[in-house]
Amino acid sequence: MPPTSQSSTNDFDHLPVKSGGNEKDDNVDAISERDPFAVYLEDSELPQSLSTLRKWVTVIVVSAGALCVTCASSMAASTEDSISREFTVAKIVTILSISLFVIGLGIGPLIVGPLSEVYGRNIVYQVSYATFFAFTFPVAFAPNISVHLIFRFITGFCGSAFLSVAGGSVGDLFSDANVAGPMAVYTMSPFIGPVLGPLISGFINQNASWRWTYYVLLIWSFCELVALIVLVPETYLPLLLKMKSAKLRQSTGDSRYWVPLDHENKDLRKAIIISCCKPFQLVLFDRMALLLDLWTSLILGILYLAFQAFPIIFMTKHQFNMQETGLTFLGIGLGMVIGVSSQPLWNRAYKKRASSSGGKLPPEDLLLMGEVGAILIPLGLIWLAFTTYKGVPWIIPIIASIPFGTGTFFVFTSTFTYLVVAYRPIAASAMAANSALRSSFAAAFPLFAGAMYHRLGTVGATALLAGLTAIMAPLPFIFRRIGADLRRKSRFAAH
Repeated sequence: MPPTSQSSTNDFDHLPVKSGGNEKDDNVDAISERDPFAVYLEDSELPQSLSTLRKWVTVIVVSAGALCVTCASSMAASTEDSISREFTVAKIVTILSISLFVIGLGIGPLIVGPLSEVYGRNIVYQVSYATFFAFTFPVAFAPNISVHLIFRFITGFCGSAFLSVAGGSVGDLFSDANVAGPMAVYTMSPFIGPVLGPLISGFINQNASWRWTYYVLLIWSFCELVALIVLVPETYLPLLLKMKSAKLRQSTGDSRYWVPLDHENKDLRKAIIISCCKPFQLVLFDRMALLLDLWTSLILGILYLAFQAFPIIFMTKHQFNMQETGLTFLGIGLGMVIGVSSQPLWNRAYKKRASSSGGKLPPEDLLLMGEVGAILIPLGLIWLAFTTYKGVPWIIPIIASIPFGTGTFFVFTSTFTYLVVAYRPIAASAMAANSALRSSFAAAFPLFAGAMYHRLGTVGATALLAGLTAIMAPLPFIFRRIGADLRRKSRFAAH
């Protein structure tokens, strides 16, 4: 599941950070003249001053954490038949293993975001993964379906930190000029995760008990937890300042050293309430945010529906076994990799448009990528729909899923970036609203996939999905032209 929020070091421009030769340095000197006990960070103490190797190791570890969590969301797809037999429940009940996990992923950021602003990123990562690891044990060793499903929801909730906080860590480590590459690596991991899930679990469930899916997940999450503890430094600037202030007070015995965070009486309960309420206000009162959120939610719902649809298409029509069916998701994954690989081309295009607009890129131009994605997604789905006949070679529908994967990456990347920029004053709430709506669709779509495909057939059901995405396709074209006017009229957007 894609990331839900991003932040960058620009969010902390008001903090006392000493950086030679700029306006911020003058501000720090002024603060120091007024109060010599005001604490600031030197250049060498900033996260961006870490070695390139250390920064990239951090990006890889954090990205692997997001990959593991999102992969866990879809790994359950291949366990459904075995769980249904062992616990003697209908298959529709076992599909809840995916749905409840995804709901947990959607709800978690509403709570985790405010916590990270008080306690920093590292403690949130470590507690998140420790609980994710611990609560996977009841999933793996569940004595009945109730325990299994309850703890699937809890593990989804616990793992959600990597969809709401991790983008901020990447932004902390790199300057605006250099952040595109690392952010693309991080952004790709939550996209690829759900696609890898059925591939990995397909091989496991073809050759071992369904419980081994979660044994493997336990081993993976434990290794990730160790890597987070050992390799990932704290990067949240307000907390780094607070830690330096506390260290100075302890080493000097002088309690007068301070940073702004020491004087803030942050009401965590109020922050969480605002975090939960503001996203829903945005969806209710801002039509542009609502429509963009519905568009991305529909696409993510279709992606998660594919975990039920592909077994119907390939196991029924082409007699694939479980591990071969898992490999069919490589088409979507390849499409996403192609999308990520094209990022440098988009960056150059944005830079060129910015230079022609006085050096500043209009937020609506970020939807250019979404326009391409809006065309590729229905194109890929309609191609897939009419190649699901038994007489068509199996490789053709897999190739058809490639443009769907590329289009999905383009739509999510452009929409997320646009929401963050266009609603910058409440960017976290904008992304939380998107996350909550996306998780609802991703949770619901797998539940009716089987009935829809059996009633309409593989051609009719997939063509219906293509039609729904075609109806939504004009959105980026419309908002790129009238988005600026809508933002001026919005009480939430940046004007």
